[in-house]
Order: sequence, then C-alpha cells, then structure tokens
Amino acid sequence: MAASLRRAGGNFRWRIRAAAAAASAAGGVRGAARRAAAGRQNYDLLVIGGGSGGLACAKEAAQLGKKVAVVDYVEPSPRGTRWGLGGTCVNVGCIPKKLMHQAALLGGMVRDAPHYGWALQPVPHDWTTMAEAVQNHVKSLNWGHRVQLQDRKVMYFNIKASFVDAHTVCGVAKGGKETLLSAEHIVIATGGRPRYPTHIEGALEYGITSDDLFWLKESPGKTLVVGASYVALECAGFLTGLGLDTTVMIRSIPLRGFDQQMSSLVTEYMASQGTRFLRGCTPSRVRRLPDGQLQVTWEDLSSGKEDTGTFNTVLWAIGRIPETRSLNLEKAGVHTSPTSQKILVDAQETTSVPHIYAIGDIAEGRPELTPTAIMAGKLLAQRLCGQSSDVMDYDNVPTTVFTPLEYGCVGLSEEEAVARHGEEHVEVYHAYYKPLEFTVAERDASQCYIKVRLCSPGTLSLARRTIDHVAFRWCACGSPHSWYWACISLAPTQAKLLKDLLWGSSTIICMLGRPSPQTRQLPSQERQLSSPASS
Repeated sequence: MAASLRRAGGNFRWRIRAAAAAASAAGGVRGAARRAAAGRQNYDLLVIGGGSGGLACAKEAAQLGKKVAVVDYVEPSPRGTRWGLGGTCVNVGCIPKKLMHQAALLGGMVRDAPHYGWALQPVPHDWTTMAEAVQNHVKSLNWGHRVQLQDRKVMYFNIKASFVDAHTVCGVAKGGKETLLSAEHIVIATGGRPRYPTHIEGALEYGITSDDLFWLKESPGKTLVVGASYVALECAGFLTGLGLDTTVMIRSIPLRGFDQQMSSLVTEYMASQGTRFLRGCTPSRVRRLPDGQLQVTWEDLSSGKEDTGTFNTVLWAIGRIPETRSLNLEKAGVHTSPTSQKILVDAQETTSVPHIYAIGDIAEGRPELTPTAIMAGKLLAQRLCGQSSDVMDYDNVPTTVFTPLEYGCVGLSEEEAVARHGEEHVEVYHAYYKPLEFTVAERDASQCYIKVRLCSPGTLSLARRTIDHVAFRWCACGSPHSWYWACISLAPTQAKLLKDLLWGSSTIICMLGRPSPQTRQLPSQERQLSSPASS
C-alpha cells in the first residue's frame, strides 16, 4: 500500500490539496449560510399584507404575547397611484367610497332642505375640496395603523415579499435592499387588485380603476363605468349624485350573485336619478382624441352593431384578481385554485402547508368583505396562541351595496333559495313602503321595497333582502320564529317593517294586496310584486 502511495505521490499530494480546497469551500458555504442566518430576523408570526385582515391578525397575536412582523408593499397602479398602510378598504375601498357616497347624499339633502324650512339654494359640487378632505382622512388612518403596530410592538416592513422556502420570506425595499424574514407561522393576507381588460385596445393606457378614482385631484368629468359589479354601481351612483354625466356599460346582468329582483330596483332607481345604462354592450377600443377626450367604441351584443361615445374618464370595474403572482407560492408548497388563482384553504384558514394560512380576499371561497377578514384574522391569531378553538362562520354574512338607494341583504337570494330548497318550500313576504324621511320632501319611493323569505318550517328566513335609502342593520337568519316574535322593534324605523311584515300589520298587508302572511304557503302568483298604486 505504501509502495502504491509512493508511486502515486504526485496524485496523492494533489488529492490532499483538492480535499483542503473542498473543505475550505464547504466552510465558506457554511460561513455564508451562518452569515445569512445571522442576518435573518425570526418571528413567531409573519403576516404578509397590511390590509384589514392581516393587521387584525397581527395586532391580536402581538397582544397575546407573540413576536410578530407585518410585511406590506403597494405596487403602484398602471396610472401610478399608490397609498399607505391599511389595504384596500382604508385606501381605495370602503372608507373613501362611503365618504364620497355621503357627499352625493348630501346633495339630495340640500334639495330636500326647503321642504323642512331651510331656504337653501342649489350649489355646484367642488370635487377638489371633497377629494382633499377624503384623502387627508385616509392618510390619517394610514398613520393610525402604523402607531397601533408600534404600540403593540409589531415590526412593520414596507417591502415586497416573496417566499424563499416554507418558513422564509425575502423582502425587497423600494431601493432594492433585501431583508430575510422567517417565522414559525405565516399568514398571507395580500388581498386583490382591480382587473384590467388588457385584450381591449387602449384599456390599460387610457382607463382607470377604483385604485385611482378616489385619489384623483380633479373631477373625472363625464365618465363611462364599465362593469356591473357593486363597485361599478356604487361609483356610478355617487358620480351621478355629485352632478357628473355618468354612463354604466353592462354586458349581462347587474349585481351577479345578488337577488335579481332587488338588483333591478337598484338600477331602476339609479336610472331615475340620471345614470344612463348601456345594456348588453361590450367595449372594443379606447382612443384618445386630439382634444384629450376618450373615444370609446363598443358592440351591441344583441344587434352586432358598433357604436361610439366620447368621455373624459373610462373606469374599469370588471372584477378583481388576487395578489398571488409575485409571492413565489410554489417555493413554499402553497396550492392555489387553477381558475381563480386564489389560495386554497380549509375551515381553519390553513393552506396546503400546515403552518401557512390565508385570510381575506386572497382565500378561495371567502366573501370579499372587510368585517369577515378582520374576524377571521382575530380568530386565527387566537387559535395560534392557544386561546380559542373557534373558527370563522361564513354562512349568512350580511352586506350592503352603497348605491344611491342603499341595498342591504343577508343570506340566500331568492334564486338561490328556490334552487336549494325547491319553490314549494320557499315562502316570500314582501312589501313596498315609504320611509318617513321621504314623506315631507315628497320623494319618489317606488323602489323602496322589503322582502323576507322563510325556507323551512319553524325557521325564520335564510335570507332577507331590503331596498332602502338607509340600509337595514338587522339579521335573524336561521333563527326560530319564537325568537323573532319575542323581539320588540324600534319605532319609527325601517327595521319595524320587518316585524310588521311577518306579524301581518294591516298597513303592510294593505300594501301587499294579499291575505295575511300567517297563511304559510303562498301560491306562486301571490309572490309577484304589487305596486303601491294598486294597494
């Protein structure tokens, strides 16, 4: 053996040098790994996304003693609009929408005021003043969220995050600096962004979305709203209410997924207030004219004919897409729906990876509503901290559409109730009515309407749909009749009508134009609407 080593002395020395070099290289790799690990910040819980659900989860976990970090980054819209911490609801959703809706309602109140003795003259609306006030309020909320995180010792990183592995995230700051964060548990709450119809010529270059509308410094002027979602109708409603020439282009039906009878009342009222509707039409091209206006070409799907119109602004409100594309979910092993691209979760918000969770709009099958995301986030934090085993109940979640005639609903639509239970098992109690506030001002109340359904013996309505200028704050889905009969309603309020409707008030029954609803099973023809004029 020694002879053989001597004969191969040259090779032997080379092997020694190569082994030493390999050991040195391995040590370098381990050293780099140690340095990377040393630069990595470790947490009990890492939340990706600084919207309502993510912030609620982070603050709850921190309050329960966990070491928590929040990562949030707003990619500018194609128009260049960006905003601060707080997510869609705070910055480009519920908050600015409700404030601008309120601005439009105030215009109606000014018109009502002379009937109540206020000698007011109609005045033009100033978009710039309203926008500045709304945007300043939103910015104060951004700051408030940062202060709350600091008070609860939650670390906040304004970086764009993507997965490195199942426990590690790499965040890139605006200047390009990278930060490695790891956590025992990770919650994804990145929400969604408006979808652009990129197949339409000029859509991206000249159109805007709700991401931009609420941050405009100047009035959008004559506006075409493309879409039939609640976002489309809410925006069109307050734009009309502020005195702007507004048109809504609808391809099929308004408010898909909502009760279609109620949806029709919403659009009828909007039309009566001045909003124009182009039904059964789809845009094919947007061009900028020399004078700066936008020329939109569209096709009438029933006739196949093309038409054009000119507008100052084109607002796309055709749905939203989940913010999953840049997360590198495949590196963590997180599965998404092949159709929606949303993250697949179970009843406990757990993804395909046991320690990674998803809440809010990003999760498949969840309602895209702020209150449900907040509650889901809090409950998830409590489970992770061993404080509770409760899970979020997503059945019969009430919601409101803030169109000019506000629409409040909870449970199944009539179409869904009939499909699930069969028409013979669905009873419908309904009435037109006139809110007290409409009487002195002599407002048109022909679209003020209430509908309650009972879907199974002994159980109060699985769904309730109401149309009113002020949305109902009442819900008793799945409640026993005995519980409901024991309730005492507040008067004079619209909520009292719900009690009267099922009790068989003479006023309500007169409006219904049919026998008392104590008669349980109603013939199908008695389900039809009766107009106030016929009562």
